[in-house]
Amino acid sequence: MKSAASSKSTHLKKQRNWKRWSIHLFPIPALIIYGLFIVYPLFAALTYSFFEWDGMVRGEFAGFKNFVDLFTLQPFSDLFWNAFGHNILYFVLQMIFQNGLAFILAYIIYKKVRGAEFLKISYFLPRLLSVIVVGFLWKLILNPNYGAFNVILENLGLEALQKAWLGDPDTALIAIILINSWYGLGFGVLIFLAGFQSIPKELLEAGKLDGATGLSMVRRILLPLMVPSIMIMTVLTFIQSFEAFELVYAMQGSEGGPYSSTDTLAVYFYRLAFGGSSGGSSSAIGLGSALAVVLFLFIAVFTALYLKYMQKKQVDM
Repeated sequence: MKSAASSKSTHLKKQRNWKRWSIHLFPIPALIIYGLFIVYPLFAALTYSFFEWDGMVRGEFAGFKNFVDLFTLQPFSDLFWNAFGHNILYFVLQMIFQNGLAFILAYIIYKKVRGAEFLKISYFLPRLLSVIVVGFLWKLILNPNYGAFNVILENLGLEALQKAWLGDPDTALIAIILINSWYGLGFGVLIFLAGFQSIPKELLEAGKLDGATGLSMVRRILLPLMVPSIMIMTVLTFIQSFEAFELVYAMQGSEGGPYSSTDTLAVYFYRLAFGGSSGGSSSAIGLGSALAVVLFLFIAVFTALYLKYMQKKQVDM
């Protein structure tokens, strides 16, 4: 009997140990997919950037030549800095229009206005659409001949404001950024609303007792406590701004037109790596890979420095 009981105890112990270790097997499929589609392309791009290329055929080791050409050789350097400036503008305007408006709307919802749940759904609804679908829909809306936007301006007696919004270099990029801000507004509202709702009620009541009301309450109490949410949205907006591709591609194609006025680093990378533009052909895989590496390092370094700065600032507060 003791032997049977001991054998059963040993068997149960082995089963428990197997269940405990089998948990570690579940992440393996996700890790394989992550490695195949994220890690491998990163290392592949890094490797490709150090070689010469003849079409799809890898040539001799080139060292840092592709990186040097990217910043010094014409027209690559001009196209790079032009696209880089557009990404900076993309980030700044999104911070103002998308995140600024999202913060205000989240605060309004947080104050328990009537229909708050409906507002949350309405703001987030565009996010359920594909970016490509959003791009094609807005391209139709902004069509200079039959687009709904120019028709509305005409019906309002504002014919002087009608123009080819996506055909004018002065307005094309601004229009795309505003559309992207509209698309991402709901996500920002949810992040900021979660931040507001995580603030302890006791702190707000203490602020009221100290005489903080209205804007002073927002400036003195809410804003400092919302730093984590603001930090999250800033980082996500920065990454999204410097990876901007789908909406630009859907609305303006791979050329970043008109006259490169909507070109971004991601779109420029696409042309370099896969061809189809001036300054890029199928033989520019090395340059495209160098651009991908530069873009990755820039995003990673900026994000790390910003997070470190904000964490230090939180400690000082």
